[in-house]
Amino acid sequence: MIRTKARGNRPTLGRARARARRRLGRTEARRLGRSRQRLRRLLALGLPTAWGAVAITYKLACPLAQQNGLGARIVTCAVFFAVGTGLVLHVRRGLLRELRQIRRVAGAAQGVLLRPLPPSVDGLNIAAAQVSADRGASVGGDLYEVIGTEHGVRIVMGDVRGHGLAAIGTVAAVLGSFREAVHDEPELPGVLRKLERAMARHLRERAKAEHPSSGLDPDNPVAEEFVTVLLLEIGHDGETRALNCGHPWPYLLRADGGPAEPGGRGRGRVEHLGLGDPLPPLGAFPLPAELPVVRCGPLLPGEALFLYTDGVEDARDSAGRFFPLHAALSEATRARPTAPQAVLGKVFTQLLAHADGFPADDVALLILANGRTQIPAPYREQVATPL
Repeated sequence: MIRTKARGNRPTLGRARARARRRLGRTEARRLGRSRQRLRRLLALGLPTAWGAVAITYKLACPLAQQNGLGARIVTCAVFFAVGTGLVLHVRRGLLRELRQIRRVAGAAQGVLLRPLPPSVDGLNIAAAQVSADRGASVGGDLYEVIGTEHGVRIVMGDVRGHGLAAIGTVAAVLGSFREAVHDEPELPGVLRKLERAMARHLRERAKAEHPSSGLDPDNPVAEEFVTVLLLEIGHDGETRALNCGHPWPYLLRADGGPAEPGGRGRGRVEHLGLGDPLPPLGAFPLPAELPVVRCGPLLPGEALFLYTDGVEDARDSAGRFFPLHAALSEATRARPTAPQAVLGKVFTQLLAHADGFPADDVALLILANGRTQIPAPYREQVATPL
């Protein structure tokens, strides 16, 4: 009799046993998790049941509870007051525990949506801050992102119509499209086209979800929904290009003034870059066939761009006066040298003080300071002290 060994089956059997052990381990983990959940439910019900049992036992079995004297009534009221207080405290503790859990989940989700920016991207120092008009929300209708790509550093700053939690869906649609498009599109117009298509898809889906049987044409979304967008691209040589869809133009900040640049641009400490009429906001009207890129000149060492949403300039004080942004920037950049984080902190502090601690609209601020050491040859004589 000849015996053969099935050696080829041993690895297969070993892998099957390993998979079986892993499945058994996952099953046991799920069972343990369900057991813990049941135990938590029992413990949550245990304290109210105990308090209720104490109250019923006192009322039925304690002779003092059967008496009608003043002292007996006072003791009975004290017992039931203690029972009620214990129940209220127990419910309050459970609600606070659930609220903390909800806030942790919401904070994690909002942090992924509008993630914190790094302190530096490709030699550009960054400082950003934002506050939502809805109390308890860390993200509202304002959006920003800074991403380093092979085409240069690309920046988006946007403001969704409306504010607070209702605008988060539009923020997610625009930011998600931007984070993909900046790496794929070699030119800014291509990035803007993708943002426009993402906005149109979002509005169609929202129209279908909100009006499934209203007879609205899903290809014609709600016209009132739109988002203003400012796209910037800062090349490796410092040259800045922009596309603006209804958004406020940024401010150019310098540590100090100086002579005029070629082309006649002044050298003031704080300068508003009004670079022509912007394009229509995304979602309001279709973009034109041609998207001319605006050349903003070089961002030299010693210079920074201050980007913001209109909630900054629209913030009012108790007397109805608008926030003086230009004056606040002039005050914040008075010291030399000035770090972007310091400028942002000073402006943000003045804004909150002006609005009595809480603006009526969403607010976002973003500063990009050129911290690079390599300077293009035509601009070497124009460099001021770095921010």
